[in-house]
Amino acid sequence: MPLASDRYTLPAIALHALMAVGLIGAIGMGLWVSELPMSPLRLRAINWHKWAGVTLLALALLLLAWRAGHRPPAALPMPRWQAQAASAVHGLLYALMLLVPLLGWSYSNAAGFPVVWFGVLPLPDLLGTDKALAETLKGLHRIAAWTLALLIAAHAAAALKHHFIDKDGLLARMAPGRSA
Repeated sequence: MPLASDRYTLPAIALHALMAVGLIGAIGMGLWVSELPMSPLRLRAINWHKWAGVTLLALALLLLAWRAGHRPPAALPMPRWQAQAASAVHGLLYALMLLVPLLGWSYSNAAGFPVVWFGVLPLPDLLGTDKALAETLKGLHRIAAWTLALLIAAHAAAALKHHFIDKDGLLARMAPGRSA
């Protein structure tokens, strides 16, 4: 078991877990919604997807604020290319956790639909109505979301590789529990 100084803090672990579950849920919901025929269910599901996206945007901002004030544990020894790849993937994950919901919000506004968080809190329009721009933003949102999904899969695969193949304790640093 890693030492306390080699582990992530409980708030960092909780934010990571919430973000992971939320992202997987929002991506799955986006795929599901895109296959639904136009119906009241589809309209409700689109709103649920928007609410999830705005919530994840807020959570990503909280995660970045936490990270800005709290250094992660020191990196484990690994080949330089792996450390560089990990750094690049983390940077892209953070960027896409912000970009994907902002593109979705912008797409919704450009299509002429407001974003009302949980049906209660109207959020400001980021853009005016522009149907041509909406189509472009829809495509960019989809590409960014698929890229995010692939990076999440790569991130998880790398963590599992470290746990099962390298057996270097990397995954244990993110697990809640007592430190040695």
